[in-house]
Amino acid sequence: MKFMKLGSKPDTFESDDKFHKYAVSDLDSDVTVIVGEFTFYLHKFPLLSKSNRMQRLVSEASEENTNDITISDIPGGHKAFEICAKFCYGVTVTLNAYNITAVRCAAEYLEMTEDVDRGNLVYKIEVFLNSGIFRSWKDSIIMLQTTKSLLPWSEDLKLVTRCIDSVSAKILVNPETITWSYTHNRKLSEQDKIVEYHREKRNENVVPKDWWVEDVCELEIDMFKQVMSAVKSSGRMNNGVISEALRYYVARWLPESMESEAASSNKHLVETVVSLLPRVNRAMSYSTCSFLLKLLKVSFLVGVDETVKEDLVENVSLKLHEASVKDLLLHEVELVHRIVDRFVGDEKRVSEDDRYKEFVLGNGVLLSVGRLIDAYLASNRDLTLSGFVELSELISDAARPIHDGLYKAIDTFLKEHPELTKSEKKRLCGLMDVRKLTSEASAHAAQNERLPLRVVVQVLYFEQLRANHSPVGSVAASSHSPTPPVKKAEESIVVVEEEAAKKVGLSKKSRGSKSTRSGGGAGGPQLMPSRSRRIFEKIWPGKGESNKSSEVSSGSSQSPQAKSSSSSSRRRRHSIS
Repeated sequence: MKFMKLGSKPDTFESDDKFHKYAVSDLDSDVTVIVGEFTFYLHKFPLLSKSNRMQRLVSEASEENTNDITISDIPGGHKAFEICAKFCYGVTVTLNAYNITAVRCAAEYLEMTEDVDRGNLVYKIEVFLNSGIFRSWKDSIIMLQTTKSLLPWSEDLKLVTRCIDSVSAKILVNPETITWSYTHNRKLSEQDKIVEYHREKRNENVVPKDWWVEDVCELEIDMFKQVMSAVKSSGRMNNGVISEALRYYVARWLPESMESEAASSNKHLVETVVSLLPRVNRAMSYSTCSFLLKLLKVSFLVGVDETVKEDLVENVSLKLHEASVKDLLLHEVELVHRIVDRFVGDEKRVSEDDRYKEFVLGNGVLLSVGRLIDAYLASNRDLTLSGFVELSELISDAARPIHDGLYKAIDTFLKEHPELTKSEKKRLCGLMDVRKLTSEASAHAAQNERLPLRVVVQVLYFEQLRANHSPVGSVAASSHSPTPPVKKAEESIVVVEEEAAKKVGLSKKSRGSKSTRSGGGAGGPQLMPSRSRRIFEKIWPGKGESNKSSEVSSGSSQSPQAKSSSSSSRRRRHSIS
C-alpha cells in the first residue's frame, strides 16, 4: 500500500479524555472548535494561515464575542478535521488509501486551497492521488470503498469517477502485462488450467483472465455496478468473464437461505446483478443455467419487480438445456412450467426464422430439454396429475423421439398414486406413444401390472409387429422400426376388454368347472398363463397355442389335440382362463 507523509514536527496533540483534545504550546489556546461530540482547543494563527473557511468562522465568532466555533457538517467528522488541523500545525500526518478520501473532502470543506497558501493540503493530496493511489490496483479498490460514506462530497469532487476509471482501466489491461498483486483464490477454469500448464513448462507466471474478480467483488453493490458498467461499455471484456464476476458476487453476498428481513434488503442486489447480465443466447454460453436459476429463486424471495423476473425467465429458458434435474427441483412446479413454456415459444420462433435454419445446435437442445423434463417428471414427488400432464404436453414430438423417459415418469407416478381412477390412468398413459418405446421399455411395460389393460395390449401388439417387420436374428426390433396402422390393435383391445368384463360375472361358475376339470392335480394352477400371456393369446391365438404347447409335458405336446381345429381355437379364445 502506498502512503504519503506530510509535515515534520512531532505530534503535539494530546487529550484529557476521549472527547477533548488540545495542541500543546507555550501559548494558550485562543479558539475552541467543536466537531460533533469532540472539542479541540487550538490556536487561530495556524488554522487561519491554511483555511479560508476557518478565517470566516473565526471572524463571525469574534463579532459575537466568542471563541467557540461549531462545525457539524464537515465530511469525515472529527478524524478528518484532526488530520487537517495537524497539517496546519506542521505535525506529521500519514495519508493512505483508507483515509485520503475523507481528508480530501474535509480539506475541500475547509477550503485549504492554493489561493490561501501555496502547497496547501488540497494540492498535496491531488499529487498523491495521481502519482500513488490511482496507479495502484489495491489502493484504487480500497479508496473506492471509502467513497460511499462520504457522498455527495466524494461524488462532487469526482473521486468516485476517478476511482472507477482507475479500476476499470486496470481490468481491461492485457493480463500478460500485469505486474501488481491481486487476490485470486478460486479454481481456474479448464481453459485457464491448460494455459497455466503450458506456461509453467516455460517457467512463466500466469495471470488468468478473471484475475480481478475477487477484489472487485468486495465492493458495495452500487460501486460494483459502476465498475462493471464501465467494463461492459468498453466492449473489450469477454462476456464469460463478466458472468463469472456476477456469479462470484452473488455467491459472496447472497446467503443460501434468508429470512424475510434479510431477503428484502437483498432486493436491490438481485435487481442490479440481473441488469448487468450479458445477453444470453444458445450459441454462446455465458452464465450457467444453475446460476440463473438460483437468481430466479432469490428474485421471488426478495420480491423484485415483475420485469426483472421476466428477464430471468427468458435467460433461463435460453439455457434450459444446460440445467439439471436437481436445479429444477428447487423451484415450484408453476415456475418450471413457466420456464418450459417460454422455451417452447422461443423454439417455435427460432424454427420459423430463416436466419436460424442452419442452427446446428437446435436438435441437440430440443433432445436435452426433452430428456430433462422427463427426468424431472420422474423425480418430482409433489406433482399433481394436472401438473404432470400439462408439463409433459409442452414437450414437442421432436424433443421426445423415444418415450422411455416418459414411460419411466408415468410408471413412477402410478406407483406414487395408486388411488388414481381408471379415467385418470387413461389420461396419464395417453401422453405416451407405445410405438416410441424401445424393446427394453416395451418388455418392462408388458409385465407392468400398474398400466391399464389397453396400454399393455398396445405394447404387446406393436412389439410383435416390430418383430414381424424385422429380419430374422436382427437387432432392429426397436422403437425405430416402422409399424402398420393401429386399427387391428384397437379391434384386439376391444375383444380383450369385453372378455375382462365377462370375467367378473362368470367367475363363480368358472371356478366350479375349473375345479372339476383340474381333477385335483397340482400341475393345473402352475400352468395358468400370466396377464401378458393371456392378452398375447387373444391377439395372436395361433402363436399363443404354440407357446403354450411348448410349456406342457412332452407327451401332451405330441398329442394330436395340440393341433386343434379353427372352431376349437375360437372356443378357446372366448373362454375365461
